[in-house]
Amino acid sequence: MDTPPSIDISLFEGFRLDRRSGALFRRDERGVFAPITMGSRALDILGLLVERSGDLVSRAVIMSAVWPEMVVEDSNLNVQIAALRRVLDEGRTDGSCIQTVPGRGYRFTAAVTRANAATLPSDAVPPLPDKPSLAVMPFQNMSGDPEQEYFADGMVEEIITVLSRYPSLFVIARNSSFTYKGRAIDVKEVGRELGVRYVLEGGLRKAGNRIRVTAQLVEAETGKHVWAERYDRNLTDIFAVQDEVTEAVTIAIAPAIAAAEQQRALRKPLESLDAWAAYQRGLWHLGKNIAEDNALAHKFFRQAIDLDTNFGGGYRGLAYAQFQASAGGFRAFSLPETQSSAEALARRAVALDGTDAEARAFLGEMLLYRGDREGALAEAERALAMTPNLASAHGWRGAALIFSGRPKEGLTSLETCIRLDPRDPLLALRLNHVALGLYFCREYEAAIEAAKRGIRSYPDFPSTYRWLAAALGQIGRTAEAKDALEKAIAVAPASFDTFVRRRVPWHRPEDHAHMLEGLRKAGLPEE
Repeated sequence: MDTPPSIDISLFEGFRLDRRSGALFRRDERGVFAPITMGSRALDILGLLVERSGDLVSRAVIMSAVWPEMVVEDSNLNVQIAALRRVLDEGRTDGSCIQTVPGRGYRFTAAVTRANAATLPSDAVPPLPDKPSLAVMPFQNMSGDPEQEYFADGMVEEIITVLSRYPSLFVIARNSSFTYKGRAIDVKEVGRELGVRYVLEGGLRKAGNRIRVTAQLVEAETGKHVWAERYDRNLTDIFAVQDEVTEAVTIAIAPAIAAAEQQRALRKPLESLDAWAAYQRGLWHLGKNIAEDNALAHKFFRQAIDLDTNFGGGYRGLAYAQFQASAGGFRAFSLPETQSSAEALARRAVALDGTDAEARAFLGEMLLYRGDREGALAEAERALAMTPNLASAHGWRGAALIFSGRPKEGLTSLETCIRLDPRDPLLALRLNHVALGLYFCREYEAAIEAAKRGIRSYPDFPSTYRWLAAALGQIGRTAEAKDALEKAIAVAPASFDTFVRRRVPWHRPEDHAHMLEGLRKAGLPEE
């Protein structure tokens, strides 16, 4: 079927037909165009009828265009027309928009507006969702081996499935992404047509028993590369390789988008921030782990809540900022006051969306700080059941295990957390948990090295100095231990008093006693 190249898109009665990508969309009650699953023959017929809207199109012309050089029964056309009418005529009160002219053919009667992708009217362009949006394009098979087509398609389908589980991402469904298969794509057009901010594209090439997969994450509006990677593997087990590369790609994407979103928010003028951008600004300041930035994080999280009271991220961020302020001695919050306020905020986030795995994981953290270790572990497990690769859920699960007397298991979860999100805004806390987990395992040398790594990255985070001092004290490195102890007190005197002089709810009595033992060997006087 020939279509004038200038006409890419046809709009009619709440539908959008994209001839270039071969997809049909319907406007929902929110005004967003959502894709409709429909066979290619039906879409070809619809394209021909819409292109000749108002004119009679004979059955012979349709059969010749849609089934070229094929002998098919006339009933096939009847089946496809019926399928189209079921979709297009739903809710219509004045008959079908596909009119039958008995014995001759069909006429499309709805009013049609034609445009190309670059000149779409604004109400026909899907608006960007209120969180990062992504379309995963079919990967190109550059190997010349048709069997690798199945490998590439299967890998992309798995990537879409896994990324769709991330509560922080809006991922376009496979049916819409695969309408671009076999076509040269322009990421700016894809972003505009599908209403996404990011596009993941890639390809694979096979040589002998080796395969190379490349992947690039691109910001659609600017065409700027956000992330790119290459994976070389031996094809000993094609399904194992497919799983391995899929996991590697999906693990890298969420943190890369999170980092890009923070940078994007930082570029926005303060007066133009929406709730999502304010939340991202808050996360950026939260990750600094110093008093001045903590105060700014409070400000931006409250702004996010004021801008959208139904956005759970603002509540999660504010809850952690409050706890960080109390734990770090940044603000004069009492621990009970902080626990009560932060838990209420976390529960509000879960109430807004019980399927939000990030909110579940964060509620687990608040339960842990109240001393409910079992509840904390249960919430982390619920979050991981929803999103198995959610870094924060692995992190809070690790903390809950460590403070429940299972430090070796907890360290494994923390290792997974850091591998999944090496740029986590809460990385200072994760590194601190690694150090104390090793201390509880009585692996003091390893605890010292872990604490030093944490301090190099976050010299103003107070807790890590305490575990460094305790571990040094345990192995008799008295001078170094004393120096670390003095720094632990000097960095945050109020925090030291809260976490050492009194036992916090999430520490078991035996773990608190173990910490005190090391600190006293470092020079902490008996009370």
